[in-house]
Amino acid sequence: MQRIPELFARMTGDEKHEWAAASTIDVLWVLYDKVLNVTPDTADDPDRDRFLLSKGHGPMAYYAVLAEKGFIEESTLDNWTSWDSPLGQHPDRVLVNGVEISSGSLGHGLPIAVGTAIGQRISGSRGRTFVLVGDGELDEGSNHEAIAVASRLGVANLTAVVVDNRSAMYGWPGGIARRFAVEGWQTAEVDGRDHEALLAALTAPHDRPYAVVAEVEKSC
Repeated sequence: MQRIPELFARMTGDEKHEWAAASTIDVLWVLYDKVLNVTPDTADDPDRDRFLLSKGHGPMAYYAVLAEKGFIEESTLDNWTSWDSPLGQHPDRVLVNGVEISSGSLGHGLPIAVGTAIGQRISGSRGRTFVLVGDGELDEGSNHEAIAVASRLGVANLTAVVVDNRSAMYGWPGGIARRFAVEGWQTAEVDGRDHEALLAALTAPHDRPYAVVAEVEKSC
């Protein structure tokens, strides 16, 4: 984690999405450092854990973590978004090692994650699916359907991590966790900067779809 801010700072030119990216740093680090069963050597293993970044706009933190963990070369961070760089303002699964989905259009990641987790179950894979969603994109209607169907089908190998940085226009009565709980998901709410709390939440046992709401406040 110590080098992540340094790697993050090497990517400039998308300051509009800097806060969107910075709010995901701690969740991404805990996932890749302590939780996910995936490495550069197992990036194509059918039994690997799948991580889907639905919050694909502003992927600088994601690229920084992938570089630190050896999925991509650190040097590619310096010319990101240039015409010949594999690193765009939205991650591309074809161009970037370790990226499971091309994302950036809001509201797509959670529905894709539900299908991915179901596919793992059907194929007998031991892998799990984790998806990182922004609070703002939960306003998209596609998420309502994904939340409902995941519970109805008992997709227990699915964990949705919602980074709540207070950017949603509409929100949800009773809070984001309740949005999932009313559909039968197991839920947890944690400080999105507290690594120990994140680790405890992300590794908690569950026998149904699981949503972890990571609350993050702007530091400046």
